[in-house]
Amino acid sequence: MQPTIKVKKMRPAAQMPMRATPGSAAADLFAACDAPVLLEANGGRALIPTGIAIELPSPDYVALVFARSGLGIKKGITLSNAVGVIDSDYRGEIAVGLVNLSAEAYTVQPGERIAQLAIMPVACAAFEACDTLGETERGEGGFGSTGTR
Repeated sequence: MQPTIKVKKMRPAAQMPMRATPGSAAADLFAACDAPVLLEANGGRALIPTGIAIELPSPDYVALVFARSGLGIKKGITLSNAVGVIDSDYRGEIAVGLVNLSAEAYTVQPGERIAQLAIMPVACAAFEACDTLGETERGEGGFGSTGTR
């Protein structure tokens, strides 16, 4: 069943999230800034407003903000916090932290697609303290322990 997400426009320049194709897993988020925002080269960061707030249908859902692959690969622009988590009880404006990892400055234009918003089900886990964990073939092997390509 497809959940319905209520969207409130918080700024005049706000645009509704939009899936680019019927097969898109996430909807594009748009910059609702009043003027272009410069991201300086080599680590320049800015918090870009989207101009929208959302209401998820229940605590059984979370909204996740991901980078746009085209901006990341072509321009070196990605999220400053890797993935944004929007909890079901948050009602404020969604803003996207962007960082410029390239050697060239980049200007975010008003109305530009800046990130993607995915709505996902949540498994609310209970956490239990213990002294031992079950055995696996991998065990405590971490970073690179299963081999590299």
